[in-house]
Amino acid sequence: MSILNSIDNNAPIAFFDSGVGGLTVLNKVKKILPNENFIYFGDTLHVPYGEKTKEQLLEYSDDIIKFFESKGCKAVVMACNTTSSVIYDDICGKYNVKLYPIVQSVAKILAQYPIERLGVFATKATISSNVYPREIAKYNPNMQVFGHHCPKWVSIVENNSLKDIESIADIKADLDEMMKFNPQKIVLGCTHYPFLLDILSKFQPQDLFVDPAIDFANYIKSDLENNNLLNDGKEGHYEEFYVSSNPNKFRESSKMFYNLKQAPKLLTF
Repeated sequence: MSILNSIDNNAPIAFFDSGVGGLTVLNKVKKILPNENFIYFGDTLHVPYGEKTKEQLLEYSDDIIKFFESKGCKAVVMACNTTSSVIYDDICGKYNVKLYPIVQSVAKILAQYPIERLGVFATKATISSNVYPREIAKYNPNMQVFGHHCPKWVSIVENNSLKDIESIADIKADLDEMMKFNPQKIVLGCTHYPFLLDILSKFQPQDLFVDPAIDFANYIKSDLENNNLLNDGKEGHYEEFYVSSNPNKFRESSKMFYNLKQAPKLLTF
C-alpha cells in the first residue's frame, strides 16, 4: 500500500525550517487551505541551516520528521530551501510520510517565466548545491541562473533587526551585487527572505522579486487534491507550534508575518 493511500485526510500538514522563515510558506498554504490542520517546527537551536554541513542537516531533519510521523502527519513541507537543496535526494522515500521540498516543487514554474536571466538570493548551502540552476535546466536549459549568497539575511530576520542601519546597508550591498547581472527576476531563495521584501523594494521595483512560497502553496494544494487528501472540513481545525530554543524570541520575531496566539512549545531531541 502506498503512503498516500494509508493517510487520514484530516491528519495535519507539518512544516519545518530553521526558524521563523517557514512561516512565510505556512501563511500562504493556510490562506488557500483554511480547513487543514497544521504543525510547525522551528529548529531555532540550530539556526541558521545555511552554514551547517550535510551530515548535520540529515541529523536535524531525521529527528524532526520522525517527530512529525509520531504526530500522524499526512505530509511534511520542507519549508527551507537549504534542506530541500542539500538533503532531499538523500531522504526522499525514507519516511512513511509525503515530503514536499520547496526548491524542486517550484523549479518547473520558475523555468516557465518568459525571461532569460534569473537571479537567486539564497544561503551558502543552497548556492553551493547548485540546485536552482540544475533543477531549472531540466525544464529550460536556456535560462541563465545567477546565484548570490546572503550571509547575514537570516540572522537579520531571526534577530528582528530589519530597521537597523547596518542591516539595511548589508541588504542593499547584496542587492547591488546581484544587479550587476541585470536579472529580470530575482527569486527569494530562502523562506526567511520575504520578510525583507519591504526593504528590497525601496531600492528596486517590488515586481522584480519572486516569493516561491506562493507557487509552492499552490503546488501543495494541487497535489493533495489530486491524491484526495484534502481535509473535508467537518472537524474543527488546529495549529501547533514547536521550537528547539527561545520560544518567546520566536514569537516576537514572527509578529511581522504571523500572529501566534501564544509562544510555541519547547521541544528538544
